[in-house]
Amino acid sequence: MSLHPTPPQTAGWTLLAVCTAALILPLSFSGGAIATPAIGLDLGGGPLALLWITNAFMLSFGSLLMAAGALADRYGRKRLFICGVGGFGGVSLALGMAPGIVWLDALRGLQGVAAAAALAGGSAALANAFEGRARTTAFSLLGTSFGIGLALGPVLAGWLIEHVGWRAVFVCGALIGGLALLIALAKMEESTDPQASGLDWQGTLSFTATLVLFTWGILAAPDSGWSSAPVLGMLGAALVCMAVFIAVERRAVRPMLDLSLFRYPRFVGVQLLPIATCFCFVVLLILLPVRFIGIEGRSETRAGLIMLALSAPMLIVPYLAGVLIRWVSARVLSAIGLLIAAAGLLLLSRVGVGQPAREFIVPLLVIGAGAGLPWGLMDGLSISVVPKERAGMASGIFSTTRVAGEGVALAIVSALLAQLMQGHFAVDQGARAAQYLAAGDLEQARRLLPELSRAALGDVYRQAFAMLLYCLAALTVATSLLVLWFLREANTQSGTSEQQTRDSGLARDP
Repeated sequence: MSLHPTPPQTAGWTLLAVCTAALILPLSFSGGAIATPAIGLDLGGGPLALLWITNAFMLSFGSLLMAAGALADRYGRKRLFICGVGGFGGVSLALGMAPGIVWLDALRGLQGVAAAAALAGGSAALANAFEGRARTTAFSLLGTSFGIGLALGPVLAGWLIEHVGWRAVFVCGALIGGLALLIALAKMEESTDPQASGLDWQGTLSFTATLVLFTWGILAAPDSGWSSAPVLGMLGAALVCMAVFIAVERRAVRPMLDLSLFRYPRFVGVQLLPIATCFCFVVLLILLPVRFIGIEGRSETRAGLIMLALSAPMLIVPYLAGVLIRWVSARVLSAIGLLIAAAGLLLLSRVGVGQPAREFIVPLLVIGAGAGLPWGLMDGLSISVVPKERAGMASGIFSTTRVAGEGVALAIVSALLAQLMQGHFAVDQGARAAQYLAAGDLEQARRLLPELSRAALGDVYRQAFAMLLYCLAALTVATSLLVLWFLREANTQSGTSEQQTRDSGLARDP
């Protein structure tokens, strides 16, 4: 912590720097998805390599977020934020010059490392610079910045790809990051935690290895087969690494992840909320641009405009959730939101490939509005369902669950989509063709299956995508029921707990 209060003017500049940096994180996430078809046409690469464009970023981002938070407390929040934003900008420029798909995937992994440092350092700097209601307002503005990036990112990325090229998406991120870096260098104040311990290397390595091995095994399964030795080996190794991680954290004096928090049923229920929004909302930020551009042949700009219907509610609905909690409990609102999102998924399943853009508007608005209810409440819930003195650790675990869950959910859904299409092809190249279709490369799938027309492949994709949406809707409904069960004691909480949820409900992470 700082030895003296942060001057209001300095705190304001800190907020501006962190919020500016927050714009580029969702842009990198959604922009990479919209750029994937163009990257495939330019750099080539198999379907697995194309999937890693997004998964490499999300895996390194999610797996290193807790470790980055520890480093920020130990070595300085400003220092880590500057290193993260500077590294993000430098890697983004390198991505704009990537000569091949392997280089691009590796750089995306490094970009995720920098994103973890930027988010952890920036969030800790804000928490140190503001107190009380001012801190709530600051984190609300940070959440709004994420929402703006999430809503406008697909449109900006689509326009850049169509008129300049896919490399411009990453260069644009570097320019925005450069502005945040200049503000931070000149105006931010340094702060540390004198009681912070060193980095938990054993926990960090075992946790990262768990996520990487599990994701790699899931993504490789449609091509190699779920019972193949490589896939079983990676999934088995992931379980071993997870067991090592749990053992390490149980023995640690100051663990990176305090497993005892999972003894609180309501804390477990809160962790279900980001997992649910991953499967009913976040994965669509990746799958839909791939479908619109790669399968349906829409322009990148058109795809970005359609995606506005999905992401725009995130600018409004989370705030409304914070208002509605005065009359309806967070538990009930979250469950209702998930049920609404599930209904939107079912509506979306009825929209066929190549249908007019207007057919997507209502389903996507319903999904975005439904997901926005728990999205606006779950940050506040994550710290209100545990004792006050453990709120910091609870928030860190929740952020890790959210970001790491996005990468894992994307891998599972991508593999499931490919598996659903593979069942329609009774030829040797069927598995490979299904993977290309899942990655949005319709032309490569046609080369492998020349006897099938574009219309026939599009129909296979439509059926598989509809079945996938049925699965996601069922999972979302089941999760809403589990949320009602695990958070069932929320109504007995004191007014203070409800007030904590209302005050911090808009402080959202990407």
